[in-house]
Amino acid sequence: MVKHWRVDREEKYEIVEKWFLKDLEMIDGKEADTDNPYFDMHFHKVYNMEAYSCASKYTFARTLNKLNAMYLKKDFKIVNFDDTYLNDDSIWSSSNRDFLVLMRVCFYASNLLCLSLCRLS
Repeated sequence: MVKHWRVDREEKYEIVEKWFLKDLEMIDGKEADTDNPYFDMHFHKVYNMEAYSCASKYTFARTLNKLNAMYLKKDFKIVNFDDTYLNDDSIWSSSNRDFLVLMRVCFYASNLLCLSLCRLS
């Protein structure tokens, strides 16, 4: 974990705490259905974390999952995350997730608008 602060125009970083991936048992996204940047990392102790955004939380979880698959291949749980955004083979996964989520919402909204304008006989 890195602490970040600014001094005048200079940005400073300090390593506050380190963990090993092999000790990570689970990542809990808390709420898969809401845009929520909070998550828990379960080691021997549970750490409550806050990401910069929900998209960065998912990017972090995907990265840890890939590192685990590449190097450790251990049973690693990711719970309370939307699987659509965790898998790279999904149409909605890309480096520009916010735009794609907005596009998806607009698609559903336009469908609702078309349905509401249709006459029922």
